[in-house]
Amino acid sequence: MISPCPSSRYTNNLGSMPRFILRLWRAIRSLRPDIVHSRNLPAVDCAPISRAAGVAAHLHGEHGWDVHDLHGTSAKYLRYRRWMRPFVSRYVAVSRDIEQWLVHSVGIDATRITQIYNGVDTQRFQPRDASSRRPADAPFGMGDGTIIVGSVGRLEAVKDPLQLARAFAALVTSSSEMRRRARFVWVGDGPLRAALEQQLESSGVRDLAWLPGARSDVPELLRLCDLFVSSSLNEGISNGILEAMASGLPVVATAVGGNGELIVPNFTGELVPAGDADALAQAMQRYLGEDLRCRRHGAAARARAEQHFSLHAMLDNYLALYQSLLPRRRQAA
Repeated sequence: MISPCPSSRYTNNLGSMPRFILRLWRAIRSLRPDIVHSRNLPAVDCAPISRAAGVAAHLHGEHGWDVHDLHGTSAKYLRYRRWMRPFVSRYVAVSRDIEQWLVHSVGIDATRITQIYNGVDTQRFQPRDASSRRPADAPFGMGDGTIIVGSVGRLEAVKDPLQLARAFAALVTSSSEMRRRARFVWVGDGPLRAALEQQLESSGVRDLAWLPGARSDVPELLRLCDLFVSSSLNEGISNGILEAMASGLPVVATAVGGNGELIVPNFTGELVPAGDADALAQAMQRYLGEDLRCRRHGAAARARAEQHFSLHAMLDNYLALYQSLLPRRRQAA
């Protein structure tokens, strides 16, 4: 059995919360898993607890970054991760960028790291049929004749949504045509929602933007879009970008983290510097002004998602890794 390590509500500040250490230890002892799999900094301190509870192998994954340690350079957090190294059997990195960081910054031997990309469900996320029109009842006037710039993700600082709002404002002020046709959609919620609304309002484009919050119909909403834009300050491997690629959308994204491992410039999208609203606006304008380029790059993005980032490939890789960590008696069973 494989057990995921509980979230930071159990493990954060463990030194001051011995009751949670005891609860976690008891839970693991009760479950008796062969492998415990933790994820990211808040849960890495599960490793010594799972080992103390008798677990044969502890797997730890690093999936991305937080704005409080945007590039994984905090001396305190690096030191803490290094303390945890003896208790971790194997590491998983979701990108080559994170794999190199584990080797060079955390000091993990490369032979202890497996790099596995996130996978996307290409059956659930599919392109809009090229011959189909947007439905007449599409939300927020997103019918035929409009050009939809979309993004999906938590409204938090590391995603830098305010920069994208500034870029969209620059885009629609570039021409009367863009002002008439362009629309902006951000699907997701979070602590920066009010700030994003204020930014859109102060930029004079609030009437051209739709912020529907967290939704369960993301695949359907992506199929209404023409272009996906990610303004993140850093990323591991962006699920939003993968879902957009599977939906047949070209992607404009910041050249950070694993984004360059997903996007092939001038083939499936464009990469621009982080924190540069003008560069974002110019890249968006190039796509929204060239329908044929938009369609070609969107089709190439879909093909790349199918060939290199399938959900099945990710699951197969994780299952193989779990199998390699099982005790010999279980492998032979």
